[in-house]
Amino acid sequence: MCAVQQMPEERPVRPAMARGWRRRCPNCGRGPLLSGYLKVADHCPVCEQEFHHQRADDGPAYITILIVGHLLAPLIHVFYARLHLEPLVMASILSVLCIALSLYLLPRIKGAFIGLQWARRMHGFGSDTSGAGYSH
Repeated sequence: MCAVQQMPEERPVRPAMARGWRRRCPNCGRGPLLSGYLKVADHCPVCEQEFHHQRADDGPAYITILIVGHLLAPLIHVFYARLHLEPLVMASILSVLCIALSLYLLPRIKGAFIGLQWARRMHGFGSDTSGAGYSH
């Protein structure tokens, strides 16, 4: 006798990442994904999807730095070459922009990372039974 392995139901990546970007549960989209600014909740209070095994370690920080650097680099050029701003004024403006952009993007990118892990069944998201009834 040959045992037939049942393939797990496919989870759509884009909706899961979009829900994570909104800092919501990638499974149901209603419960909070984060319990603090960057602290991931243990589970979703709505659908009971567990999050404790997620591994969004340094990836979100690297992506945030990459995006913020690519957005601010052209501004540095414009401020320096075209507007001829004083160095202290330029440093002040760019520092505020850098901090504001980083604070805005970091939790959202972390949520998207967790959404990707959930959709691809990475790092324990595939072995648990919670969240098996993916809701649209």
